[in-house]
Amino acid sequence: MPHKLPLDTLTDLARTKTDDAARQLGLLQNAQVSAAQKLELLLQYRQDYSDQLHVLMQNGLPSAQWHNYRNFLGTLDGAIKQQQAIAAQAASRLDHGRNEWQHHKRRLNSFDALAERMRRQELVVGARREQRDSDERAARKFFDRASQPTP
Repeated sequence: MPHKLPLDTLTDLARTKTDDAARQLGLLQNAQVSAAQKLELLLQYRQDYSDQLHVLMQNGLPSAQWHNYRNFLGTLDGAIKQQQAIAAQAASRLDHGRNEWQHHKRRLNSFDALAERMRRQELVVGARREQRDSDERAARKFFDRASQPTP
């Protein structure tokens, strides 16, 4: 069973932080998609309502009804501006979350590479130790045979 390197603790911590950042990135991505979809829905609704107003105006529209449409379009425009701000903020948070995840991922990759390098060094040291032990046993065996009288 391979022993645990001191670096493994740091690697485990970096992996946990990377996983947490990935989960957070998923949440941020969902929030950004949701905000963009809401904005698109509001824009489509405004376009539909505006088209409806133009059709009604071609057929003649009482001024009170025209004012109601214009007021509602103004309210929609305000909602669209708010949703644009929300969507921009969600996109900004997503970018920040992506950068955060990339930072943690690079850190984890660095620890993994360092740990792998240390494990390879340990294997080389172990192989050299085994070779030295094997050489010593062979030399002892040789000297034991050489020191025994030949019949």
